[in-house]
Amino acid sequence: MDLTRFETLYTAEQTRALDRCAIDTHKVPGITLMSRAARAAFDCLISTWPQPECVQVLCGTGNNGGDGFLVADMAHKRGIRTTVLQVGDAEKITGDALLARQQALANGVEILPFAEGAVLPIGVVVDALLGTGLGGDVRGEYATAIAEINAAGTAVLAMDIPSGLCADTGRVLGHAVRADLTVTFIGLKRGLFTLQAMDYTGELQFADLMVPAQIYRQVPADCHRLELEALLDDLVPRPATAHKGLYGTVLVVGGDYGMAGAAALAAEAALRCGAGLVRVATRPEHVAALVARTPEVMPRGVESGEELQPLLEAADVLVVGPGLGQSPWAQYLLQAAVASGKPMVLDADGLNLLAAQAVQPRPGMILTPHPGEAARLLGISTAAVQADRFAAARALQDKFGAVVVLKGNGSLVAGDDALLLSDYGNPGMASGGMGDVLSGVIGSLLAQGMAPLQSAALGVCLHGAAADIAAEEGQRGLAASDLAPVLRELLG
Repeated sequence: MDLTRFETLYTAEQTRALDRCAIDTHKVPGITLMSRAARAAFDCLISTWPQPECVQVLCGTGNNGGDGFLVADMAHKRGIRTTVLQVGDAEKITGDALLARQQALANGVEILPFAEGAVLPIGVVVDALLGTGLGGDVRGEYATAIAEINAAGTAVLAMDIPSGLCADTGRVLGHAVRADLTVTFIGLKRGLFTLQAMDYTGELQFADLMVPAQIYRQVPADCHRLELEALLDDLVPRPATAHKGLYGTVLVVGGDYGMAGAAALAAEAALRCGAGLVRVATRPEHVAALVARTPEVMPRGVESGEELQPLLEAADVLVVGPGLGQSPWAQYLLQAAVASGKPMVLDADGLNLLAAQAVQPRPGMILTPHPGEAARLLGISTAAVQADRFAAARALQDKFGAVVVLKGNGSLVAGDDALLLSDYGNPGMASGGMGDVLSGVIGSLLAQGMAPLQSAALGVCLHGAAADIAAEEGQRGLAASDLAPVLRELLG
């Protein structure tokens, strides 16, 4: 899978390495990079808020604060009423940040020590407090300053990353600035696209600061941001002689008592994404309802692993888990499915049974856990999974040797040599059945001949993009079944 067509996402340390490479190897002065960052941020500020009543810049004592001093200098030169509020001990400011502060002072910028009540509810507030170097929870004066920024109720621009947001994980470290606009520099930080980040970054703008292109080749990074249009290019056009046998048979295994809808959603998604044939192995009591809902899907009632065998033999790809439950019936079906050796998407209770060691993992599986299921698979807490979703996705891939989709805000796809992020999707997807649809989408793409990593990557993007389109009529009340017709439109 060609990853060069996707944007690279960096950790904070990798971004610092890019910065060092530009300065040490390519001889770009640090103060020049700081000036370019300030210019990029100020241009975004004026483009977004052309005539601000005032600009208030809250500066910390590091290089992020240095960026802020230069933004204040630019605003002051533009004739905008500008104030810098210094957070932290100004005596600790050194290097390029100190040069930037001295420049602002020399040009007449007002720099005042931060005090409670100093942030006014007018104009634009610029957050230049902490940047990406934060190592622990925000405390003390910085926590107070962040609280005041958020309480002011005015427009906020964050420099590089909202202060208090972890650049590596997207986790809020105690307190974080809620920005309307974030301008990030040199490298896209992976924490800006997952977990809590979407509630804090606002609109995101990227500025490469005109660093030499070579530095990006000198600092390796394994995480990439997926782009739907590029992935859709991988789909092979259908010839005039196409027939259903060319596009695979998907078998959905699931739908225990009271959960037939999960299997139905997965099956319909597989159908709408182009599978040649879709079958469902489920409880006999559910067959009539499944036929009535989607007559193109072929359900079969099964009561044992032996009854499942002919369906397994006829299938190219299995989707196991939607509505499966964890009863003896579910275990028999899962064990038979795994023993078949067929390519498989394992979801929902299929994952819970895997965690309980009812079956052993094997190559060719695609696992699609949400954070709770991921926690059970890893034997850790859900909070630990969410604390570093990137590490959790990689740990799952290492443990099971499968392609892993860790669902959630900023879903992650982990393969042998890739960690891919999809930031498609919206809060309206927080409703039952969405995961069942995703498993059907991925299974369908796999049946049509895509490789497992490719199927998972395109499937996650299609799923989220379809939900974004469906949510144009409103996120509240968005149902999993709303995605099926949109999926077909996206695939053309």
